Amino acid sequence: MSSSSVSAPVTMLVTRHIAPERYGDFLSWMRQGEILAAGFPGFLGSGVLQPPEGGDQYQIVLRFADEPSLGRWENSLPRRMWLERGAALVRASHARRASGTDGWFAPASSAPPRWKQAIAIWLAYFPVLLVFSILASEHLSVLPVFWRVLVTSLALTPVMVFVCIPTVSRVLRRWLHAAA
Repeated sequence: MSSSSVSAPVTMLVTRHIAPERYGDFLSWMRQGEILAAGFPGFLGSGVLQPPEGGDQYQIVLRFADEPSLGRWENSLPRRMWLERGAALVRASHARRASGTDGWFAPASSAPPRWKQAIAIWLAYFPVLLVFSILASEHLSVLPVFWRVLVTSLALTPVMVFVCIPTVSRVLRRWLHAAA
């Protein structure tokens, strides 16, 4: 890869339907998988979204620096062994990849125009940032600007990625996918 070409981070989104009677075992197995993935070069982070009470569908998010890094994890012997150990815990599983912000809205083939994505992200971000600023500004005001921004971005990024943007994209689904 030349220095002028920069590969985009890639996210693997996995939906797993679990056997409810094995809930505790499943959670333990998932944590083992997150630890395994974290040991691979290019790993950027992961998260697990639990289903509502009584549900069986977990959303697992794994983010890697680029496609080759994800491929190394996906095709690795430790991952295959981990999947085999958890086979009895999972009824069904489906995975897909997403790059950039397109994956937050829909598969790349049907992603809304970037200007609509920008508006949707702003609509999610503004109220969250406003509330956070009102609640935390007094506590953060004693910190230098670098640390204020670091704390704010660390606190708000997971909220945005896992809660706000998916919610806003669901609410605005018709508008996002209407003809531009």
